[in-house]
Amino acid sequence: MTFQKHISFPHVIKLISKGEGFNLDFKKTISSATKIAKTMVAFANHKGGTLLVGVNDNKTIAGVKSEDEKYMLDLAASFYCKPEIKIELIEWEIGGKTVIECIIPEGNDKPYYAKDEDGKWWAHIRVDDKTLLASKIVLDVLKRQTNFTDTYIEYTQNEKGLLQYLNTTNKITLKEVTKLLNIGRWRAQKMLINLVSAGILRSHTTEKTEFFTLS
Repeated sequence: MTFQKHISFPHVIKLISKGEGFNLDFKKTISSATKIAKTMVAFANHKGGTLLVGVNDNKTIAGVKSEDEKYMLDLAASFYCKPEIKIELIEWEIGGKTVIECIIPEGNDKPYYAKDEDGKWWAHIRVDDKTLLASKIVLDVLKRQTNFTDTYIEYTQNEKGLLQYLNTTNKITLKEVTKLLNIGRWRAQKMLINLVSAGILRSHTTEKTEFFTLS
């Protein structure tokens, strides 16, 4: 963890005005290292991101006790994220209140996992302004990206059938792929991992399901 302190704050005001999104999250306070670790790994598994601590969801500034918050952020990044995430903290003084900017870089060792309250490790990803659990397909794609594994696609009747279907239909789920092609779940997952890794398909995760579209 690196730490800086600044009084001038146009930069952080500009961030707040943007609102939460795929690379920006607001936290009024940090009450749990396990919860904040989920957001950290979601950013690390994506393109990186920024946490602004001491800011309400409605973009108003609440302020924090900086030493307590810095401790919780460092604890989350060091002990509740696997691999450990090297964060950068910048403290801002705005109208007599303290806001902490926590910068999480894109990870070089994806996938990253967060430890939950039961001691289990889970990977998370960032989707719009939400932090969601990563599916097995997304996990395998992240592993391939880290290992720089080349993906070779053999266009069998299954691949051709799936792509033809998506040319006329917007999206498809894993379960629908198994029914469409009359193949097992494992075989369908492997095919989808290959197609997503090669950039032919795109994975979309929601709170309820995961679906795939043409890139």
